Amino acid sequence: MHTLFITGKLAAPALQRVLGELAPKLDFTYDVVVLNISVAALLTPAWVARHLHVPPEVERILVPGSTVGDWDELARATGKYVERGPVDLRDLPEWFGQPRVSAADRYDLEILAEINHAPRLSAAELEAQAAAFVAAGADIIDLGCVPGHTWHDVGDAVKRLRDRGWRVSIDSFNAAEVAAATRAGAELVLSVNHANLAAAPDWGCEVVAIPDQPDQLDTLDDIVATLTAQKVRHRLDPILEPIGLGFAASLGRYLETRRRFPHHEMMMGIGNLTELTEVDSAGVNALLAGFCQEVGIRSVLTTAVANWARDSVRELDVARRVMFHAVTHRVPPKKLDDRLVQLRDRKLRPISDTELADLAARITDPNFRLFAAQGRLHVMNGQMHLIGDDPFLLFDQLHQRQPVTPDHAFYLGYELAKALTALTLGKNYVQDQALNWGLATRAEISHRSRRPAEPSP
Repeated sequence: MHTLFITGKLAAPALQRVLGELAPKLDFTYDVVVLNISVAALLTPAWVARHLHVPPEVERILVPGSTVGDWDELARATGKYVERGPVDLRDLPEWFGQPRVSAADRYDLEILAEINHAPRLSAAELEAQAAAFVAAGADIIDLGCVPGHTWHDVGDAVKRLRDRGWRVSIDSFNAAEVAAATRAGAELVLSVNHANLAAAPDWGCEVVAIPDQPDQLDTLDDIVATLTAQKVRHRLDPILEPIGLGFAASLGRYLETRRRFPHHEMMMGIGNLTELTEVDSAGVNALLAGFCQEVGIRSVLTTAVANWARDSVRELDVARRVMFHAVTHRVPPKKLDDRLVQLRDRKLRPISDTELADLAARITDPNFRLFAAQGRLHVMNGQMHLIGDDPFLLFDQLHQRQPVTPDHAFYLGYELAKALTALTLGKNYVQDQALNWGLATRAEISHRSRRPAEPSP
């Protein structure tokens, strides 16, 4: 497809370099039109339609992704297919190339999301928390009960969630509580050992079998034999223990359980690690999902109580897809989905000092451009090119040379704060764009999009 790229004067050299490297690798030909405007982001559909001459061989017009407006207007004026490209032209190779392998649709790991201390919540609070878990990717809502207390309204709670179409499990050793929950539609009981084994056949649903004590794996043999004889469906959980309290040995028990019971369904409760390890949970969840995928553990129970683990359900939903692809295709879990890369970016797009100096030398208008590169902040327009690593000092220098209005001061402070954060953490900074925090990214509307449209240049 012959593509016409539209750009402004400042971005033209960089665009030509990127296309010169990209076009030979891909099946497309192109032309570049450099319009008489410095900043491509200021292009408007009406102005471009008046000033653009389109060669007859062009099949597609690509406009910069940073522009705003209804580009259907240009399509109608030219009779050509018009697309908005990426915001950053350095993303063109990925935008044009074959899409990265998607792990978005296939997985076989079931997520149980536990509502902790469910009896202490109001009906509205319980339903709201369940809805949030389902939206985040949970397959089953697990109602965590309070030991030593009988939840008399558990049946109503289960029915309320089931009426919303959600699957429910009950986490309790209280036989009366469990019976009421299963009668109301709970499909899974967590958990069963010798303490409540005798009641399991009465519940008419699947149970999770655990050893009497985490280090007493042999007790699981008798529990499994009894449940099998009584035709009670069950999955096995040898119990994951916290770091410092038997974590390594507990991983070994999962391997041993799989060896003893090669065809049984298994589950791993991962809250003992994510909640009791004071570290961002994304990496922990990804690692455990990979372990489960390799061992054939097909369900995980998670909580989201600690603030550092608040996104555990969403993290597991991404991780299970990535790990399914990695294990199924025998490839490392890399370059499949970068939403779990949150603190830093997957790949930095460096800008050299030479490129920045060249750009600064060609700017003639008063609009500020901000960059974070080579460990330093850059502020430039037609009157200055300031470089430093302290936003306050940079702003003082800027304000001395070109006093700014309060709204511009707010904007520059906001953008410089983002730029410094990017430098600190090793992230890419693009002016007027949100920093990439993976699945935690909060969409950001460009300041230009927040204001009424300005007259065409």
